[in-house]
Order: sequence, then structure tokens, then C-alpha cells
Amino acid sequence: MKFIKKWSWSPLIILLISISCTQTTSLPIEEMVIRMAELEIDPTYLDEYMVILKEEAEASVRLEPGVIAIYPMYEKDNPAAIRILEIYANKEAYEIHLQTPHFIHYKTATSNMVQSLRLVDMTAIDGETMATIFKKLGK
Repeated sequence: MKFIKKWSWSPLIILLISISCTQTTSLPIEEMVIRMAELEIDPTYLDEYMVILKEEAEASVRLEPGVIAIYPMYEKDNPAAIRILEIYANKEAYEIHLQTPHFIHYKTATSNMVQSLRLVDMTAIDGETMATIFKKLGK
């Protein structure tokens, strides 16, 4: 898989550093929408899917003030098992995200690549630590 060889953690670290620099830490944790997206991707399309996902995640964080994080990753032993940590400032920010051109492009361009999708709503145990994690990446 060409993409896996090219993929490095540095773009993800840069993404999280940009989060720490652009987002405020005074967002009410109880209003945030936190979700894990669990996807299984057809291995035939994995390289193409990864490119589209990376573009969508970067655009979401860069263009949408209400997107705190779109943090894609894959299982070490199964690259087709994609997990995405999504954090939005609130439900309104999430609803806006669903209507953006970059998200709509992602959904339509990858619809034949995704074999399964499960969205798991989460609740942060320690919201104060979330801001510390993002700040720590900036050091």
C-alpha cells in the first residue's frame, strides 16, 4: 500500500498543534459533541480513501471554528479499520459541519469505499485535561 508508506504522524501532530493554537479552552465540555467514528474500508480503495479523509479532516479543522478536532487513525494491524475522533464545540457546530462542501464531498466520494460505519457518541471524563493535551503538543 503506497499510502501507508507515505503516511507519517507529523501531519497529525501538526493538525493537533493547529487546534491548540486556534481554539479557545473556555468551551463548555457539557455542550461538546464527542464521537468516535468506526469505519471499515474496502482495502481495494484504501489509498484513495486515506487521501480524501486527510483532505476532509484538514479542511474541517482549518475552516470551521466549531470543529475542535477531526483526528483520523487506523488500527496498526488492520489499516482498513479506520477510527476518527471527532470533537465539536456543540451540536450546532456538528450540524453545520454536515452541510459543508468538504464534508459532502468526502461522503459522496467515499460512499462506495466504506463497508461499514458506526458512530459512537462519547462523553469526556475529564474536560480540563483535553485543553492540556492540545497545549502540550504545541511545546
